[in-house]
Amino acid sequence: MREIVLDTETTGVDAFGGDRLVEIGCIELWNHVPTGKTFQRYLNPERMMPEAAFAVHGLSDAFLSDKPKFAEVADALLEFIGDAPLVIHNAEFDLKFLNVELDRLGKIAIPNGRAVDTVLMARKKFPGAPASLDALCKRFNIDNSNRTLHGALLDAQLLADVYLELLGGRQTGLGLVTEIEVTTSGLDFSGGRAAASGIVLPVRPARPHAASPDELAAHQSFIAKIANAIWLK
Repeated sequence: MREIVLDTETTGVDAFGGDRLVEIGCIELWNHVPTGKTFQRYLNPERMMPEAAFAVHGLSDAFLSDKPKFAEVADALLEFIGDAPLVIHNAEFDLKFLNVELDRLGKIAIPNGRAVDTVLMARKKFPGAPASLDALCKRFNIDNSNRTLHGALLDAQLLADVYLELLGGRQTGLGLVTEIEVTTSGLDFSGGRAAASGIVLPVRPARPHAASPDELAAHQSFIAKIANAIWLK
């Protein structure tokens, strides 16, 4: 299953009142594991940056002046996200800004049903507890020390870790402790473990496969009641 963790930075909070996107950051997940594929763009908002917004993300008018406009990156963004579910922290906010921008270009809006809102997930899992990204990073011991300012790609990376924890823990391919290690260079089973490196697999006890006489008799009795039983052919 492919999912996209998405975050944005803006000039303010009013998408319908003239505020614009200034950064988009996306992380690709495959079966809940980051693939390393990302999409990140800074955007020229075509307006001045309010001081309050600059204090949040530190993106100045001078820095953004030579960056592409949303119209120039829209197709690349839509191609990257495809039809995958979008994992977003406070999805209503980001989708509102994205859809206002898409509407300006005459493009189809992203439906709210595509969003997996991690704020709602956190509030359901931890009722009454803070659900900000920083609070969830602290709860799950996720290092966010580099987050001195908001940044769409950095926040998407942190959100990917938070999302996996909200799902139940980062186990699939993310450092799962196992009982045996297998390598093509040979195995050493002293101490009950294979002392080797390489592919990691769990140890499972051998399963008995031979049926007992009682089980065979019960099976014969069962299939005798079935017309044209395949076991009798």
